[in-house]
Amino acid sequence: MAHYRRVGHVPPKRHTQHRHSGGGDGGERLYFEELMGEEGFSSDSSLLYHREIPSAIVDSRVWDVPDQTTTPNHPLRPRHLKLHELFPKETWSETDVVTGRRTILANGDVRLSYVVSAADSPLYRNATGDEIVYIESGTATVETVFGVVEAKQGDYVVIPTSTTHRWLPTGDQPLRAYAIEATGHVAPPKRYLSRYGQFLEHAPYCERDLHGPGEPLQADGTDVEVLVKHRTSRGITGTRLTYARHPFDVVGWDGCLYPFTFSVHDFEPITGRVHQPPPVHQVFEGHNFVVCNFVPRKVDYHPLSIPVPYYHSNVDSDEIMFYCGGDYEARKGSGIGQGSVSVHPGGLAHGPQPGAYERSIGVEFFDELAVMVDTFRPLELGEGGLACEDDAYAWTWAGRR
Repeated sequence: MAHYRRVGHVPPKRHTQHRHSGGGDGGERLYFEELMGEEGFSSDSSLLYHREIPSAIVDSRVWDVPDQTTTPNHPLRPRHLKLHELFPKETWSETDVVTGRRTILANGDVRLSYVVSAADSPLYRNATGDEIVYIESGTATVETVFGVVEAKQGDYVVIPTSTTHRWLPTGDQPLRAYAIEATGHVAPPKRYLSRYGQFLEHAPYCERDLHGPGEPLQADGTDVEVLVKHRTSRGITGTRLTYARHPFDVVGWDGCLYPFTFSVHDFEPITGRVHQPPPVHQVFEGHNFVVCNFVPRKVDYHPLSIPVPYYHSNVDSDEIMFYCGGDYEARKGSGIGQGSVSVHPGGLAHGPQPGAYERSIGVEFFDELAVMVDTFRPLELGEGGLACEDDAYAWTWAGRR
């Protein structure tokens, strides 16, 4: 995301001496510069200035990551997953956003998971790709090596690859979080940006809607453990790294790579005289997948319009919809409600439930909130998805629920 920020203390010129007092002998010590960049040295980056050497580790052990196994969607059918059934209330106080995630769906490009958490997470770094975490409800403080971002209901929390961070739920309610983990990087759609990376006038959101960290944390500590999710030739695995000093010892940074929040409520919907296709709802793109959000909006105003979606076949993609607010007109009668995920795989036609097509005629406004992920390779079901499936959903169009 090429939107420059500068936080804390940085030298006037990059890759030059940056000193501070406190060397113990009355002299000045150097801060240690760390370049955090994507795609080698060929894409967005930031420079961070640490009080201590950022690569000093004293231990490395195996971390058994949460269950990553998946099962093919075979025989092929649409599915309804009821995420609110996954975490009974008695588990909330002992569940954190990192180790408590349960995989819903996954392929080689993206992994979708869900968690309900009231416990602080350990320090964590995802070295497999960027993360987009959507906050269904609750609030949290997310401490990162860049500083703090505050997350609330409706926020996307975007965390670049290998950003050390931890989740601290706040408030009286548990944090309900829907995690979209890429195996690469995510960004706004290219059609929203100028050739230099600025949001264009037709984009449904802009730089003012993105909220990055403020001041650095400058935490202290020794022998600090960080859980790292990473890849091997055999798939995703984990390591417990112990650092000699706390990673949050950054005094300043600048650049175009950092975590940020974006509220779904700041997305300005694009509407038209007839039904608009899903790309108008797009908010992010990754390698072989896109993220869209459906927000409350006025709908089609042609005198003969049918506001709900037309029936369509996903010939090249799986369509995954997470229903997280409002009243979703097209799904009435299917059993879908708050906290549901619908899985409409490539190879099948899908669309409104019986009766919704006719009922929508004359409707002027949809009060709905949903996050959609479309993938361009088939998704498989994770253990969490298998554990909360509504087996009757596939037959609801035929009236056989």
